[in-house]
Amino acid sequence: MSSHSVEPNVVVDRGTGLWSRVIDWTQMLKLRLASLVVLGAFVGALLGMNEAHGFASAIEAAFWIACSAASGCALNQVIEQEIDSRMERTKDRPLLTGRISVRDAVLVSALLGAAATIGLALRFNLLSSFLSLGSLFTYVAVYTPLKKVSALNTFVGAFPGAAPVAIGYAAMTGDIGSWAISLFLIVFAWQFPHFMAIAWIHREDYRRAGLAMVPVLPGGERAAGIQALGHSLILTPISVLPALWGDVGLVYAIGALVIGVVFIVFAARFALVQNEARARALFYYSLVYLPALFALILADRLFDGVPLV
Repeated sequence: MSSHSVEPNVVVDRGTGLWSRVIDWTQMLKLRLASLVVLGAFVGALLGMNEAHGFASAIEAAFWIACSAASGCALNQVIEQEIDSRMERTKDRPLLTGRISVRDAVLVSALLGAAATIGLALRFNLLSSFLSLGSLFTYVAVYTPLKKVSALNTFVGAFPGAAPVAIGYAAMTGDIGSWAISLFLIVFAWQFPHFMAIAWIHREDYRRAGLAMVPVLPGGERAAGIQALGHSLILTPISVLPALWGDVGLVYAIGALVIGVVFIVFAARFALVQNEARARALFYYSLVYLPALFALILADRLFDGVPLV
Protein backbone atom coordinates (compact mmCIF):
# COMPACT_ATOMS: atom_id res chain seq x y z
CA MET A 1 0.00 0.00 0.00
CA SER A 2 2.46 2.47 1.09
CA SER A 3 4.85 3.26 -1.70
CA HIS A 4 7.56 3.41 0.95
CA SER A 5 6.60 0.35 2.93
CA VAL A 6 9.39 -1.99 3.87
CA GLU A 7 9.91 -4.46 6.64
CA PRO A 8 12.84 -4.60 9.05
CA ASN A 9 15.68 -6.85 7.95
CA VAL A 10 14.61 -10.48 7.63
CA VAL A 11 17.05 -13.30 6.95
CA VAL A 12 15.58 -15.56 4.28
CA ASP A 13 16.73 -19.09 3.53
CA ARG A 14 16.26 -19.30 -0.23
CA GLY A 15 17.14 -22.94 -0.57
CA THR A 16 17.76 -24.14 -4.12
CA GLY A 17 16.04 -24.64 -7.44
CA LEU A 18 12.46 -23.60 -8.06
CA TRP A 19 11.83 -22.46 -4.48
CA SER A 20 14.85 -20.16 -4.72
CA ARG A 21 13.46 -18.58 -7.89
CA VAL A 22 10.05 -18.10 -6.27
CA ILE A 23 11.62 -16.30 -3.32
CA ASP A 24 13.74 -14.13 -5.62
CA TRP A 25 10.70 -12.99 -7.62
CA THR A 26 8.73 -12.49 -4.41
CA GLN A 27 11.45 -10.09 -3.32
CA MET A 28 11.72 -8.51 -6.75
CA LEU A 29 8.00 -7.76 -6.95
CA LYS A 30 7.77 -6.95 -3.22
CA LEU A 31 4.83 -9.27 -2.73
CA ARG A 32 4.72 -8.64 1.02
CA LEU A 33 4.10 -4.98 0.24
CA ALA A 34 1.64 -6.06 -2.45
CA SER A 35 -0.47 -7.75 0.21
CA LEU A 36 -1.34 -4.32 1.64
CA VAL A 37 -2.05 -3.04 -1.87
CA VAL A 38 -4.36 -5.99 -2.55
CA LEU A 39 -6.16 -5.50 0.75
CA GLY A 40 -6.73 -1.78 0.15
CA ALA A 41 -7.81 -2.25 -3.46
CA PHE A 42 -10.12 -5.10 -2.46
CA VAL A 43 -11.80 -3.07 0.29
CA GLY A 44 -12.28 -0.15 -2.10
CA ALA A 45 -13.78 -2.52 -4.67
CA LEU A 46 -16.07 -4.16 -2.10
CA LEU A 47 -17.48 -0.78 -1.16
CA GLY A 48 -18.19 -0.07 -4.83
CA MET A 49 -20.00 -3.34 -5.60
CA ASN A 50 -23.16 -3.01 -7.64
CA GLU A 51 -25.38 -5.02 -9.96
CA ALA A 52 -22.81 -4.90 -12.75
CA HIS A 53 -19.78 -5.77 -10.62
CA GLY A 54 -20.08 -8.18 -7.71
CA PHE A 55 -17.73 -10.02 -5.37
CA ALA A 56 -15.81 -11.84 -8.12
CA SER A 57 -15.22 -8.52 -9.87
CA ALA A 58 -13.83 -7.05 -6.64
CA ILE A 59 -11.26 -9.85 -6.52
CA GLU A 60 -10.34 -9.29 -10.15
CA ALA A 61 -9.97 -5.53 -9.73
CA ALA A 62 -7.65 -6.04 -6.76
CA PHE A 63 -5.59 -8.46 -8.86
CA TRP A 64 -5.05 -5.98 -11.70
CA ILE A 65 -4.18 -3.20 -9.26
CA ALA A 66 -1.68 -5.50 -7.52
CA CYS A 67 -0.08 -6.23 -10.91
CA SER A 68 0.44 -2.51 -11.45
CA ALA A 69 1.99 -2.11 -7.99
CA ALA A 70 4.32 -5.07 -8.57
CA SER A 71 5.39 -3.55 -11.88
CA GLY A 72 6.36 -0.33 -10.12
CA CYS A 73 8.29 -2.18 -7.42
CA ALA A 74 10.36 -4.06 -9.99
CA LEU A 75 11.13 -0.94 -12.05
CA ASN A 76 12.07 0.89 -8.86
CA GLN A 77 14.74 -1.72 -8.14
CA VAL A 78 16.05 -1.55 -11.70
CA ILE A 79 16.48 2.22 -11.39
CA GLU A 80 17.92 2.13 -7.86
CA GLN A 81 20.55 -0.60 -8.22
CA GLU A 82 23.39 1.73 -7.28
CA ILE A 83 21.46 3.03 -4.27
CA ASP A 84 20.46 -0.46 -3.15
CA SER A 85 24.10 -1.60 -3.30
CA ARG A 86 24.97 0.92 -0.56
CA MET A 87 22.33 -0.15 1.93
CA GLU A 88 22.57 -3.14 4.25
CA ARG A 89 18.93 -4.06 3.98
CA THR A 90 18.90 -4.04 0.16
CA LYS A 91 22.40 -5.12 -0.90
CA ASP A 92 21.29 -8.75 -1.29
CA ARG A 93 18.41 -8.02 -3.65
CA PRO A 94 18.17 -10.34 -6.70
CA LEU A 95 19.31 -7.77 -9.28
CA LEU A 96 22.48 -6.92 -7.37
CA THR A 97 23.49 -10.55 -6.92
CA GLY A 98 22.62 -11.52 -10.48
CA ARG A 99 19.91 -13.97 -9.45
CA ILE A 100 17.53 -12.02 -11.70
CA SER A 101 18.77 -10.17 -14.79
CA VAL A 102 17.88 -6.57 -15.58
CA ARG A 103 16.39 -7.74 -18.86
CA ASP A 104 14.04 -10.18 -17.12
CA ALA A 105 13.08 -7.61 -14.48
CA VAL A 106 12.21 -4.98 -17.10
CA LEU A 107 10.32 -7.51 -19.24
CA VAL A 108 8.22 -8.82 -16.34
CA SER A 109 7.58 -5.29 -15.10
CA ALA A 110 6.46 -4.14 -18.55
CA LEU A 111 4.16 -7.13 -18.94
CA LEU A 112 2.60 -6.60 -15.51
CA GLY A 113 2.10 -2.88 -16.07
CA ALA A 114 0.58 -3.42 -19.51
CA ALA A 115 -1.65 -6.24 -18.27
CA ALA A 116 -2.94 -4.08 -15.41
CA THR A 117 -3.65 -1.11 -17.66
CA ILE A 118 -5.38 -3.17 -20.36
CA GLY A 119 -7.17 -5.43 -17.90
CA LEU A 120 -8.72 -2.54 -16.00
CA ALA A 121 -9.69 -0.79 -19.24
CA LEU A 122 -11.32 -3.81 -20.86
CA ARG A 123 -12.83 -5.49 -17.83
CA PHE A 124 -13.84 -2.37 -15.91
CA ASN A 125 -13.48 1.19 -17.20
CA LEU A 126 -11.05 3.73 -18.58
CA LEU A 127 -11.08 5.81 -15.37
CA SER A 128 -9.57 3.02 -13.26
CA SER A 129 -7.10 2.20 -16.04
CA PHE A 130 -5.89 5.81 -16.31
CA LEU A 131 -5.66 6.14 -12.53
CA SER A 132 -3.60 2.96 -12.32
CA LEU A 133 -1.28 4.09 -15.10
CA GLY A 134 -0.93 7.55 -13.53
CA SER A 135 -0.09 6.01 -10.17
CA LEU A 136 2.54 3.75 -11.77
CA PHE A 137 4.08 6.70 -13.63
CA THR A 138 4.19 8.88 -10.49
CA TYR A 139 5.86 6.14 -8.47
CA VAL A 140 8.53 5.27 -11.06
CA ALA A 141 9.17 8.57 -12.86
CA VAL A 142 8.58 11.15 -10.10
CA TYR A 143 8.88 9.61 -6.63
CA THR A 144 11.86 7.32 -7.35
CA PRO A 145 14.25 10.00 -8.71
CA LEU A 146 13.01 12.57 -6.17
CA LYS A 147 14.29 10.39 -3.31
CA LYS A 148 17.84 11.60 -4.05
CA VAL A 149 16.85 15.25 -4.35
CA SER A 150 14.26 16.31 -1.78
CA ALA A 151 12.53 15.13 1.39
CA LEU A 152 9.30 16.01 -0.43
CA ASN A 153 9.62 12.53 -1.91
CA THR A 154 7.58 11.23 1.04
CA PHE A 155 4.70 13.56 0.19
CA VAL A 156 4.86 12.71 -3.52
CA GLY A 157 5.16 8.98 -2.84
CA ALA A 158 2.06 9.09 -0.67
CA PHE A 159 -0.10 9.70 -3.76
CA PRO A 160 0.62 6.38 -5.53
CA GLY A 161 0.71 4.77 -2.10
CA ALA A 162 -2.88 5.80 -1.41
CA ALA A 163 -4.17 5.29 -4.94
CA PRO A 164 -5.09 1.54 -4.84
CA VAL A 165 -8.08 2.01 -2.52
CA ALA A 166 -9.54 4.69 -4.77
CA ILE A 167 -8.76 2.75 -7.95
CA GLY A 168 -10.55 -0.31 -6.56
CA TYR A 169 -13.67 1.75 -5.95
CA ALA A 170 -13.43 3.49 -9.33
CA ALA A 171 -13.09 0.17 -11.13
CA MET A 172 -16.44 -0.98 -9.77
CA THR A 173 -18.40 2.25 -10.10
CA GLY A 174 -16.74 4.18 -12.91
CA ASP A 175 -16.49 7.33 -10.80
CA ILE A 176 -14.88 8.85 -7.70
CA GLY A 177 -17.44 8.85 -4.92
CA SER A 178 -17.27 9.72 -1.24
CA TRP A 179 -15.87 6.30 -0.36
CA ALA A 180 -12.98 6.69 -2.79
CA ILE A 181 -12.16 10.13 -1.37
CA SER A 182 -12.40 8.96 2.25
CA LEU A 183 -10.24 5.89 1.73
CA PHE A 184 -7.65 7.81 -0.27
CA LEU A 185 -7.30 10.50 2.42
CA ILE A 186 -7.09 7.90 5.19
CA VAL A 187 -4.32 5.92 3.53
CA PHE A 188 -2.55 9.10 2.44
CA ALA A 189 -2.32 10.39 6.03
CA TRP A 190 -1.54 6.92 7.45
CA GLN A 191 1.61 6.63 5.36
CA PHE A 192 3.46 9.44 7.15
CA PRO A 193 3.65 7.94 10.68
CA HIS A 194 4.26 4.55 9.05
CA PHE A 195 7.14 5.76 6.92
CA MET A 196 8.69 8.13 9.47
CA ALA A 197 9.14 5.13 11.77
CA ILE A 198 10.71 3.12 8.93
CA ALA A 199 12.94 5.99 7.87
CA TRP A 200 14.17 6.53 11.44
CA ILE A 201 15.01 2.83 11.86
CA HIS A 202 16.94 2.77 8.58
CA ARG A 203 18.32 6.32 8.71
CA GLU A 204 21.98 5.23 8.53
CA ASP A 205 21.25 3.14 5.46
CA TYR A 206 19.52 6.08 3.82
CA ARG A 207 22.42 8.35 4.76
CA ARG A 208 24.96 5.99 3.14
CA ALA A 209 22.84 5.82 0.01
CA GLY A 210 22.54 9.61 -0.23
CA LEU A 211 18.76 9.63 -0.02
CA ALA A 212 16.99 12.79 1.14
CA MET A 213 14.80 11.24 3.81
CA VAL A 214 13.61 13.35 6.73
CA PRO A 215 15.62 11.62 9.52
CA VAL A 216 18.83 12.09 7.50
CA LEU A 217 18.49 15.89 7.33
CA PRO A 218 19.93 18.20 10.04
CA GLY A 219 17.54 17.94 12.97
CA GLY A 220 15.63 15.35 11.01
CA GLU A 221 15.48 12.64 13.64
CA ARG A 222 13.28 14.78 15.85
CA ALA A 223 11.42 16.13 12.82
CA ALA A 224 10.47 12.56 11.92
CA GLY A 225 8.84 12.15 15.32
CA ILE A 226 6.99 15.46 15.03
CA GLN A 227 5.73 14.62 11.54
CA ALA A 228 4.59 11.19 12.70
CA LEU A 229 2.61 12.75 15.54
CA GLY A 230 1.20 15.54 13.40
CA HIS A 231 -0.13 13.18 10.77
CA SER A 232 -1.54 10.79 13.35
CA LEU A 233 -3.48 13.75 14.75
CA ILE A 234 -4.74 14.52 11.24
CA LEU A 235 -5.52 10.89 10.49
CA THR A 236 -7.98 10.40 13.35
CA PRO A 237 -10.54 13.05 12.27
CA ILE A 238 -10.05 12.05 8.63
CA SER A 239 -10.90 8.46 9.55
CA VAL A 240 -14.29 9.64 10.82
CA LEU A 241 -15.20 11.25 7.47
CA PRO A 242 -17.20 8.22 6.26
CA ALA A 243 -19.43 8.55 9.34
CA LEU A 244 -19.88 12.30 8.82
CA TRP A 245 -20.83 11.68 5.19
CA GLY A 246 -23.35 9.04 6.20
CA ASP A 247 -21.53 6.11 4.58
CA VAL A 248 -21.13 4.23 7.88
CA GLY A 249 -22.72 4.26 11.31
CA LEU A 250 -21.83 4.33 14.99
CA VAL A 251 -19.98 1.00 15.08
CA TYR A 252 -17.34 2.30 12.72
CA ALA A 253 -17.15 5.82 14.18
CA ILE A 254 -16.45 4.59 17.72
CA GLY A 255 -13.99 1.96 16.58
CA ALA A 256 -12.11 4.39 14.31
CA LEU A 257 -11.77 6.89 17.15
CA VAL A 258 -10.46 4.24 19.55
CA ILE A 259 -7.78 2.83 17.27
CA GLY A 260 -6.95 6.37 16.13
CA VAL A 261 -6.29 7.50 19.69
CA VAL A 262 -4.02 4.48 20.21
CA PHE A 263 -2.15 5.46 17.04
CA ILE A 264 -1.70 8.98 18.45
CA VAL A 265 -0.27 7.51 21.67
CA PHE A 266 2.33 5.46 19.78
CA ALA A 267 3.24 8.47 17.61
CA ALA A 268 3.45 10.78 20.65
CA ARG A 269 5.82 8.40 22.42
CA PHE A 270 8.05 8.41 19.33
CA ALA A 271 7.82 12.23 19.03
CA LEU A 272 8.89 12.67 22.66
CA VAL A 273 11.81 10.22 22.56
CA GLN A 274 13.24 8.89 19.33
CA ASN A 275 14.72 5.45 19.83
CA GLU A 276 14.52 2.16 17.99
CA ALA A 277 12.07 0.54 20.39
CA ARG A 278 9.53 3.35 20.00
CA ALA A 279 10.06 3.60 16.24
CA ARG A 280 9.46 -0.13 15.84
CA ALA A 281 6.41 -0.01 18.11
CA LEU A 282 4.93 2.75 15.92
CA PHE A 283 5.81 0.84 12.76
CA TYR A 284 4.21 -2.40 13.92
CA TYR A 285 1.09 -0.65 15.18
CA SER A 286 0.73 1.10 11.82
CA LEU A 287 0.63 -2.35 10.20
CA VAL A 288 -2.18 -3.33 12.56
CA TYR A 289 -4.10 -0.06 12.27
CA LEU A 290 -4.95 -0.09 8.58
CA PRO A 291 -6.36 -3.65 8.37
CA ALA A 292 -8.24 -2.96 11.63
CA LEU A 293 -9.81 0.16 10.12
CA PHE A 294 -10.80 -1.74 6.99
CA ALA A 295 -12.31 -4.47 9.17
CA LEU A 296 -14.35 -1.85 11.03
CA ILE A 297 -15.71 -0.51 7.75
CA LEU A 298 -16.80 -3.96 6.59
CA ALA A 299 -18.19 -4.87 10.02
CA ASP A 300 -20.26 -1.68 10.04
CA ARG A 301 -21.64 -2.49 6.60
CA LEU A 302 -22.60 -6.00 7.71
CA PHE A 303 -24.14 -4.62 10.92
CA ASP A 304 -26.31 -2.34 8.79
CA GLY A 305 -27.34 -5.27 6.61
CA VAL A 306 -25.39 -4.26 3.50
CA PRO A 307 -24.39 -7.45 1.63
CA LEU A 308 -20.68 -7.83 0.93
CA VAL A 309 -20.93 -10.90 -1.30
